[in-house]
Amino acid sequence: MQTIIDRFIKYVQLDTQSDPSSPTTPSTEKQWVLANLLVKELKAMGMTEVSIDENAYVMATLPSNVDHDTPTLGFIAHFDTTPDFSGTNVAPRIIEAYDGGDIELDAKEKIILSPSYFEDLKQYKGQTLIVTDGTTLLGADDKAGITEIMEAMDHLIKHPEIKHGKIRVGFTPDEEIGRGAHKFDVQQFGADWAYTMDGSQLGELEYENFNAASATITITGKSVHPGYAKNKMVNAITIATALLAALPSNEVPEKTTDREGFFHVHHFQGTIEKTVVELIIRDHYKAHFEARKNTLQQLTAALNEQFNDCIALEMLDQYYNMGEKITPVMHIVDIAKEAMETLGITPIIKPIRGGTDGSQLSFMGLPCPNIFAGGHNFHGKYEYVPVESMVQAIKVIVKICELTAQKAK
Repeated sequence: MQTIIDRFIKYVQLDTQSDPSSPTTPSTEKQWVLANLLVKELKAMGMTEVSIDENAYVMATLPSNVDHDTPTLGFIAHFDTTPDFSGTNVAPRIIEAYDGGDIELDAKEKIILSPSYFEDLKQYKGQTLIVTDGTTLLGADDKAGITEIMEAMDHLIKHPEIKHGKIRVGFTPDEEIGRGAHKFDVQQFGADWAYTMDGSQLGELEYENFNAASATITITGKSVHPGYAKNKMVNAITIATALLAALPSNEVPEKTTDREGFFHVHHFQGTIEKTVVELIIRDHYKAHFEARKNTLQQLTAALNEQFNDCIALEMLDQYYNMGEKITPVMHIVDIAKEAMETLGITPIIKPIRGGTDGSQLSFMGLPCPNIFAGGHNFHGKYEYVPVESMVQAIKVIVKICELTAQKAK
């Protein structure tokens, strides 16, 4: 466990935040530091075909050690962290034999990680937790996944008695800003299928996710002195609020769960002359997804008719439900499920209320379910990861490799 802890802490202490406003890949220069470190470590442990391209995508191979043909497996994780919360000067703390109570993250600011609010903590009583110092995120999303893949490959190299086919590993930039798979070379990777190690709690196994679109609404108004504004002023703020009020009030993130979709306004900036609203549209069902987009188009058209075409709507599909591509090859989910059950882990199979590199990769020809990496409360100061969950994730990777080779005989 100490080796796992040391590797993980080394990775999270490197600031790798991505930047959605940057046009480059990776979007930040600092992501290169971890990417180059991974290349060095992969070579040192004995992986072959280690490469890094001009966009910082890292790939490597563990050759087969069996004498029969097997599918080529892939394991993928991303090394950037979210731009929405600080990843600078991450100072992890280790809580050994967690007692089940409150964890004080920052005494000065009275920041408490409490099981009374984060109920999942209760299931990790007695385990070793890695937490933040209350000022940054931790970076388990997805440096826990990277740690697990690296440790699993190192274990297989050191234990040749564990039989496996050819294994490919890949580490990507910019997943947190939706670009992690954009320049991923599926053909070069050469796997028959892969798994992203990017899920949350122990046992998660996911092969469905949202269909997703983004929308930017720009409203152009006319500013006139309010004392003389009758029939002359066009208030862009008022029009924007009317449009948003017309959307279903219960179909927002804070009021939906499971397979329920939503509209989510995440940016609003306005004056009388110009107001910009940015939102995302999410739904697991393709028909409902299309209906949501149509709803927004109809609302915009109706207001444009009322206010002389003052509204511009830009809507862009971002990714789709990978279940469409994985359901025809469900044996790849079944293998992961069997691996977990063999290890005494109860699989938690549920749709992702979000996206994953695996979604885009599945539509690029690389079916790619998602497996737990063990972390909780991603993208904020309350993030934590139980070390025992990371250990189990490593075992799952190894067992998947072993089972796939056995089933190919």
